[in-house]
Order: sequence, then structure tokens, then C-alpha cells
Amino acid sequence: MTVRATARGEQRTSLDGERADVLICGASFAGLATARALAGAGADVLVLDRYEIGERATSACAAPTPWLHALGLSEAIAQELPCMSFTTAHGSVRYRLPWSWSSFDYRRLCELLWEQCGEARFATAVVHGRAGEVVHTDRGDVHAGLIVDACGWRRVLADPHYQPPGAPLSRGLEVHPPTGDPDNDALDIWVQRDLVRRGYGWNVPAGAERRVGACSYDPAQHVKEPTRALAQRLEVDAVRYQGNWFPHELRAATEDGVFCVGDSAGHCFPLSGEGIRTALYFGTHCGTLLRAVVDGRSSRSQALERYAALHELHRPAFRRALALQRLIPALPPRLLSLLLRVIAVQRLVDRAFGWYLDQAHPDALPAAAPAPHRSVV
Repeated sequence: MTVRATARGEQRTSLDGERADVLICGASFAGLATARALAGAGADVLVLDRYEIGERATSACAAPTPWLHALGLSEAIAQELPCMSFTTAHGSVRYRLPWSWSSFDYRRLCELLWEQCGEARFATAVVHGRAGEVVHTDRGDVHAGLIVDACGWRRVLADPHYQPPGAPLSRGLEVHPPTGDPDNDALDIWVQRDLVRRGYGWNVPAGAERRVGACSYDPAQHVKEPTRALAQRLEVDAVRYQGNWFPHELRAATEDGVFCVGDSAGHCFPLSGEGIRTALYFGTHCGTLLRAVVDGRSSRSQALERYAALHELHRPAFRRALALQRLIPALPPRLLSLLLRVIAVQRLVDRAFGWYLDQAHPDALPAAAPAPHRSVV
């Protein structure tokens, strides 16, 4: 259970009547990437989250290494993984990827992102909803002309909120045994129906520890027993549980003047369940568009339209991944094993995983805009 380190008692002062140019609700990958893109723009940026920055991990904490290097986050890397292995009921196959994964320390990565957010302000608060340009929190009402929902799959600033198991959500759970796996250079995946009927299990080496867990595409299927079973198979302790829901379908990128980023917009890639890279990608683009509004180069309505257009540009790739998410659990296990072996040809591995990274590639990030000139009085 997470121990709250947030402000309490006399330190928890009222935010009622607080104003900002840009209000970002949520301080994980998407929210911090948005704030980072606004650094030096001269905007008053306020970030709200119920937890302190980096206090509560929200994912398995592995991302494509090129992304961590591109954003200056290499210091947070725990272990680089240039390979992936896939195990089915009929054997295993191992791929060397055209790029690598890296597990990382969640708190440190969030701290590094925040260090790049310039003069942005942060406050702990529970966001309840909004009315126009007013966001309601447990510390009072905050006003802003530009509002970003980066609070996660609940999409807190929308009405109604998502609720499982009716919403298109997957569920994941993992344990963090303090048992390193230094000789393993692969992110290991198990696609076995006796483990998870519609989903997969994973083992992510991460320096002095590892992350072992299970994901189910069916929100009604619990994943605690599969997680414990996989930990037992790997002969590690099932300790330090961490779990969450995550979306597997895109939603609208904007709603009633609000920019939705990360899980709030469904930016978690189907099939793999990877949401870190896409949160950084769409968050950076969102922040860049907001920067243009602050600089007077764009209106809010234009920024909303451009952000929604970028979001829709990626919808076909998300649809293909969702189709695979539905198809793969329906394939006969022997056929799935055969397909995984066929794809093991390096040329095919490079093409398949190259396409996957291209759907949100760090080279596609917008160039950083120069800070507006300020005269010295």
C-alpha cells in the first residue's frame, strides 16, 4: 500500500480562487510531458495531482530506450533490454529488436521530467470535476483558460467517468521481488491460456529487482492468481503488489474545451498495453500546441482542432493493434506458436517492431520552440 507523502494539516492550505494560464490535472508521464513542452514559454503553469511527483508508480516502468535518451531521462534507466522472448504452451522464441527496451525507476524519471518543466508550479489536490474554466478540487476551485486532463483512464474532467467492467479497459497487476536478473537481456512475455485466458504475463528485469505480472484484456477477469502463479514459476517472492486499469481503445482527444492526454484519451497502445511512450508523445505535442496559444500564435480553438487532428491521424494504427488484441487470444495455441517462430526471421522482426516504434517515434516530436523574448526593465 502506498504511503502518502502529500501535504497535510496546516501545510494543506486552500487553493480556492487560484488562477493559472495552463492547468494540468495529473503529474505522471502525460502531464509532466505537457508541462515540459511549456517550459520557458512565459506561461503560469500549475500541475495538480493527488500524490507528490513520482510518489505512486502507475505502470510496469519500461519504455523504448530511444525515448528515454531523446528526453534526457537516461539517468533513470535500471536495465537495458535489447531482446524480447515469447513463451506459449508449445515453446519459446527469442527476438533481437531493432531498438531496445529499458526498465527504469519511476520516481527518478518523474523527477527528471519535472526538473525540465521550468517555472511550472505543483500542488497536491484531488481533482473532482469542472465547470467551464473552473476545476473543482478537494482544496477549492482553480481557474484556468487552458485545461489538460492527464488524470488517467477515469477521465476525471469528463461526465460521465469510465467505470469497469463496462468500459473498454484492461487490468494489470505485478509484483516487485527484490531479486535481480542481471544475466537476462530480454523482456519476457508469456502468452498461455492456462495463465491468462485473454492476455499475457511478463517478467521485466530492473537492476536489483524485477517486475513480474499479468494483464487481462477482459476487465472481468482477475489477475492476482496469474501474477502469483508466474512469480512461483520464476521462483521469486510475490511481494510489493502494484496494479491498475488501463484503456485499450482511443477516446476523443478533446471534450468541451479540455485537452485529454495519456490514458485519459486512451493513448495506451492495444495488445501490448504500452502507455508510457504514447503519453510522452501526445503530452509533448499537446504542450507544444498550448505553447503556441500562450505565445499568441494560435487560438485555443485552433489548438484543440490541431490536437484532435493529430490524435485521429494515429487512430488507424490503434485500430490495427486492437484487432490483433482480439485475434491473438482466439488463435489455436499451436498456430500462434508457429506464427511467432515465422516472425523470428530478423528481417521480419526489424520490420514489425520498426512499425511499432514508428507509431510514436521520438524523431516525430515537435522541435522545441524558443522562449518568447522578454525585455529587461
